[in-house]
Amino acid sequence: MAKNTYTGSDISKYEVGKTSVTAKVFIWIFMIIWAIINLYPLFWMFTFSLKDNMQIWTTNQFGLPNPAHWDNYKKALNAGPIIRYFLNSVFVTVITIIVTLIAALMATYALTRIHWRMSKAVEKMFMLGITIPIQASIIPVFIVLRQIEMLDSYQALIIPYSAFALAMAILICTGFMTEIPISLDEAAYIDGCGRAGVFFKVILPLMKPAMATASIYTFLQCWNELIFAQTFNNKDEYMTLPAGIMQMVGTHTTDWGPVGAALAIATFPMLIVYVLLSRRIQDSFIAGAIKG
Repeated sequence: MAKNTYTGSDISKYEVGKTSVTAKVFIWIFMIIWAIINLYPLFWMFTFSLKDNMQIWTTNQFGLPNPAHWDNYKKALNAGPIIRYFLNSVFVTVITIIVTLIAALMATYALTRIHWRMSKAVEKMFMLGITIPIQASIIPVFIVLRQIEMLDSYQALIIPYSAFALAMAILICTGFMTEIPISLDEAAYIDGCGRAGVFFKVILPLMKPAMATASIYTFLQCWNELIFAQTFNNKDEYMTLPAGIMQMVGTHTTDWGPVGAALAIATFPMLIVYVLLSRRIQDSFIAGAIKG
């Protein structure tokens, strides 16, 4: 804790107290316990994918697989078009992220940099989208998609996913764009840029942290979504990974080892993407906190 109040640019008077050894020990113990709590479900799922039904239900529910059935992954890949489901998930997620970012950035630019009468009301309307659960809209969305004959297609998922991700993406982008000085826009106008030039040459390069954050949120929302994926698509050629894995569960008997392997195949790519982008997300939060 600082012993003197800061009154100028001289920081030599500051003394920051050191954390005691006891406090550090308790902090490390708490962090280790918290890490175990969060990592154990992933460990359990991986060991689950290497067991047979006997181990899963009776003899070895929580221990290491003995023996390990690595062939469960082969069975999972052969049980259905898992690769097709995986590629469908990748396609739907990537297109959803692109559509969401384009719409969110343009909408945010119109709401924060262009002065017009209904801008505040439109912004509040967008923010209402955060309060609407995706499950509550399944019936009206299904009716609309059926009336326009868009069921059993990639668009049946891309359009609803983009719509529900848009509110959060606009909220993230607004926090960053409002902190970009208007003087940068004015300087660009003086240099001969039009509104499109300001958007693409000035605003977008400064919005990379917000774009990364919005992308990872949209990715997590789309990759694991099951209700829309099961309801709007019934054809294998358009089915995504979560809905495809549900097809592996039998009516009377199920070989749960391959199901666990399929869940691992669906989960670990998401973890890899998060690990690769986690630094960018942290940097975006820090940038948003210290701007202005």
